[in-house]
Amino acid sequence: MNSNQTNPLSDVELEVIRASEITPKEIKWLWYPYIPFGKVTLLQGDPGDGKSKLMLALSATLSRGKPLPFTDESEAHEPMTIIYQTTEDDADDTVVPRFTASAGDRDRLIFISEKKKNLTFGDNRIREAIEKYKAGLLILDPLSSYIGDSCSLNAANETRAAFNHLITVARDTGCAVVIIAHMNKSRETSPLYRTSGSIDIAESVRSILAIARTKNQENSSERVMVQVKSNLAPTGSAILFEVKENGVDFLDELNLTAEQALSALVPKQGRPCEKLDAATDFIRSMLKDGRMLANDCEMKLEAAGFKKSTVKKAKRNAGVLSEKDGFVWYWSMPAADAANEKWQKDLFGGDLPF
Repeated sequence: MNSNQTNPLSDVELEVIRASEITPKEIKWLWYPYIPFGKVTLLQGDPGDGKSKLMLALSATLSRGKPLPFTDESEAHEPMTIIYQTTEDDADDTVVPRFTASAGDRDRLIFISEKKKNLTFGDNRIREAIEKYKAGLLILDPLSSYIGDSCSLNAANETRAAFNHLITVARDTGCAVVIIAHMNKSRETSPLYRTSGSIDIAESVRSILAIARTKNQENSSERVMVQVKSNLAPTGSAILFEVKENGVDFLDELNLTAEQALSALVPKQGRPCEKLDAATDFIRSMLKDGRMLANDCEMKLEAAGFKKSTVKKAKRNAGVLSEKDGFVWYWSMPAADAANEKWQKDLFGGDLPF
C-alpha cells in the first residue's frame, strides 16, 4: 500500500465488551419451539401446499389472543397486531376473506402500502410500522419478492447483507419475522438444502419450517409441517393439518422427522415414544393428590430429564387442565377429581357429607 494512502479502518478505535457487561436474556416465543420473537423464521414448501393459509390461520388466532395449536391457555399471548405483506394474493379477495374465515380480528391485521414503492428487507418502513403499531408478527410472502431486485438469491454476500438488515430490525423491535419461500426440487438431498438460493439464506434464520403433502390417498388436503432447523430449542414435533377452502384445521402432533416428511418415500406417522409415555405417567403420578403450581410441575419434569416439547405433549395426553388462580397458573387432573367424587358419592349413597 502506498504510504500516502490510508486504510479507512485504521483510525477506528478498538472497543472491547466484556461478557460481564452483557445482561443475558431469555428467548421469548411466539410459538414454541417453531417461531421465536425477535428472530427471523423461514417457512417453505411447494406451491399450493398451504403456506399462506397456515400463516393466516395462525395470525387470526394471535389477533384474538387465543392459544396457538397444541398449546394451552397459559401460553396464549395478548391480542396482537400482525403485518402481512404478500405479492402472491390480493388483500381484498383472498387474504382478508381467509383471515376472516379463521375468525381473525380485522383491526389487528395491517398492510404496508406498496403503491408508491415496493417493500424490501432494507426498507425503513418495516421498522417504522412495527414500532408504530406494536406489531408482534411480520410476514413477508414470498422471499423472492421482498429480498429486493438487486439481490441475487444465489449470491452469498448479497443475501447475507439483505438478511442482516431484517435480522437487526427483528432483534431491536422484538417482533417475530416469518418469511415464506418456495423449496427447490432436490428431493434426494437433506431438507436443509431444499431452501432455494444460497445456503446463507438457511444459515441466516434461526428456525426453518417446511410444509409437505402427506401420502394419505383418502385425503389429498392433508399436510404436515416439520421443523427443518432449530437453533434456539429442541426440534418440535411435526404438525398435521388439513387445508380447507378458506383456512386450515389442525389435526395432530406427529413423531415425524423432516427427512421422512420431505423424502420421496412414504412418510410414516410416528407412534408415541417411550419418553412421552414416561412423561405422561410422571405427570399423572405427580398430580394424583390434587392441583399443583404450574412452575413447580415444570421444574420437577425438567429435573426428571424431560424436554419441554415432550412435556407439552405429555400434558395433553394426561388430560391436564391449566387454570389461572389470581396471578398464578395451576395444573390439575379433572378426570381424577371426577372419579374421586363419584367414588365418594357411591360410598355415601348420594349426596356428599360436606
